[in-house]
Amino acid sequence: MYSVSVKLGFTASHYLIGGDWGPENTLNSHFYEVEALLEGPELDQHGYLVDITAVRAALAEARGRYASETLNHLPEFEGLNPSVEHFARILWEFIAERIPTDALTAMSVRVREGDDAWASLRREILH
Repeated sequence: MYSVSVKLGFTASHYLIGGDWGPENTLNSHFYEVEALLEGPELDQHGYLVDITAVRAALAEARGRYASETLNHLPEFEGLNPSVEHFARILWEFIAERIPTDALTAMSVRVREGDDAWASLRREILH
């Protein structure tokens, strides 16, 4: 199984809701590092699993969407606690809609929230 990873970082803000999480209940910002890990068994005629340029472009578009924003105020977070877990899912879907997935069998998106915490979502890609 081949794996290709591409990552990009940006800063965004949020505040957690629905519980007592101390300072996280007030508006605060994090440097989020988003890593897309793509998996598949076969390479194309050029020796690639996926076009890294397309993955970089999808991550750059995600940065354009989320950088300097308050996640709570975005429609995709409506009714959700803007946890790093929800953010991983939202970013997984965002990236999957923008890259070719024909050769992929799975994709993981890991979102680091600073140096000491992260969440990820791995889904198999069904064709």
